[in-house]
Amino acid sequence: MPTQDPIYYIEKVEIEEDAESVDYEEVKFDDDVSDSEAEEDLETALRSMQQNLQSEGLHEVVEIPKATVTRRPEVVDDFIRNFLIRYKMTRTLDAFQREWYELQTRGGLENPELVPDCYVQNEELENRVKFLQREIEKMGRSVNKAGTQFIKMKKERDYHRMHHRRIVQEKEKLFSDIRRLKKHYQSYEPALEELKNKYETAMREKMLTKIECEKNISKISNLTTTLSNYETARASANEVTMTRVKEVELDEIVQKAEQPKKTFVHPKDSAIPIEPGVNPDLNTSLPVACHLTKPGGYHQQHSFKAHDLAISNVALHPMRDVIATVSDDTTWKMWSVPDGELLLTGRGHTMWIGGCDFHPQGTKIATGSGDTSVKVWDFSEGECVATFNDHSHPVWGVAWHHSGNFLASCSMDNSSKLFDVISERCRCTFRGHSDSVNSLTFLPYSNILCTCSADKTISMWDIRTGLCAQTLYGHVNAINNINFNTQGTAIASCDAYGIVKIWDVRQVVEIETYDFEPHPANSVRFDTSGACLAVASNDGSVKMLEIEKNKITELAGHEDGVQGALFNRNGEMLVSVSSDTTVKIWS
Repeated sequence: MPTQDPIYYIEKVEIEEDAESVDYEEVKFDDDVSDSEAEEDLETALRSMQQNLQSEGLHEVVEIPKATVTRRPEVVDDFIRNFLIRYKMTRTLDAFQREWYELQTRGGLENPELVPDCYVQNEELENRVKFLQREIEKMGRSVNKAGTQFIKMKKERDYHRMHHRRIVQEKEKLFSDIRRLKKHYQSYEPALEELKNKYETAMREKMLTKIECEKNISKISNLTTTLSNYETARASANEVTMTRVKEVELDEIVQKAEQPKKTFVHPKDSAIPIEPGVNPDLNTSLPVACHLTKPGGYHQQHSFKAHDLAISNVALHPMRDVIATVSDDTTWKMWSVPDGELLLTGRGHTMWIGGCDFHPQGTKIATGSGDTSVKVWDFSEGECVATFNDHSHPVWGVAWHHSGNFLASCSMDNSSKLFDVISERCRCTFRGHSDSVNSLTFLPYSNILCTCSADKTISMWDIRTGLCAQTLYGHVNAINNINFNTQGTAIASCDAYGIVKIWDVRQVVEIETYDFEPHPANSVRFDTSGACLAVASNDGSVKMLEIEKNKITELAGHEDGVQGALFNRNGEMLVSVSSDTTVKIWS
């Protein structure tokens, strides 16, 4: 309840005093004070006093008293006016003013009374109480604010402490994994050394066998010449018969020497096509990306979170608007685009998945993982139908042959492998790179496999012989990704410093170089027409390169590095995946 103002009553009291009853005390005056001393001011007296004290050995300092202000008592009319003004009683104030001046004019107010000191002191105390109440409220607000800030800082401290503990646990886990991997790697070193020695021994035996074969052929040729001369010298029938017998024996020896060694052939092995297939897109007009035909180019249409951890790669279904994404959370997922509806989820790898690729008929998908395995998943059966564990280090990428019977993979063990899906075995290993093989792809409708490596080279392999047909040099940093255009006439490559190069496959020469440094370029993809190139950059954007105009446009939107980008078949849509766990649709 609000407090009521105190009510004061003013009463006039007259005190009568008898002048004779008052005792007056006589003040004596010293006549000995000289005129100069009387005229001496206070400061001079104090100064002389201090000098006398110092001369007597006293160090007391006399302070000069400060001046005080005496408050004059307030008259009754001013007190009432101030009271009415403070409480905004304007009408009462006007009435008081009118009556007061009327009384004053008539002479009814000769000696205005003074307000007693108690009322003035009560007013001062009331003002002091109000002021202190305001100060208390202000301090209360400050205390509440400080308490809220303290609770907030305590929560932040607890959060950072928990985050620090989690980081420490992850660090310890990584250290244990590194120690385990070192032990695992050390266990492989003797086996690798033994295999290397066996390989060198086999190569030496092969060379010695070849030399012996050539010597035997030379001996047989010499014997044949000797026997022909001998046949001419001897004309008898018996001698002729004997000569024919010798020739038959020599022919058998030659046939045995020239007969190649038989190699093991698995009964379920698929036959590698001898002739390259016909590329139906070689001489046809293909759709151009909307980025070149639509005003303003691509714009973000849809975005959704696809995985719990970073997305490492993306692949497009060969017949439908469906994409597959792989992630560091050890899963792969299929999505319909552009609505982003989840169709299928695959689990089976024990570590991150680095690459994926759809079967040419769209019935299967292959994945390569950091657990060194390559898996083939069948959509009709809804499970993994084949697993290849031939690599000794993590697998970065996979690619299907156009026939659908062969699957190629690249790994951190500096090699690439060709797997026969029918017989479920490794048919060939391509060795030649001196560092990790980061990406691979097939020349469309051919038996040529193209690989790129951290050793800064691009190699083209013939899968029928397992030999390197051509090597491209030009990059000065590790190459991250390569991609052929649809016609198979050009190949694009990107490296770890943002350099993108385009090569002519037929002439095996570099056509053009583009600089997107200093951020690494993680992936390159041609559109269907080959006129536009999408470059996935580690700065969170996709660079759109118009090759003929040499024009570059940037599509920004991701919060972390973009790991992959690709066009759909008609070029109306672009899909990009990023380490921020999201998939973005541009159209």
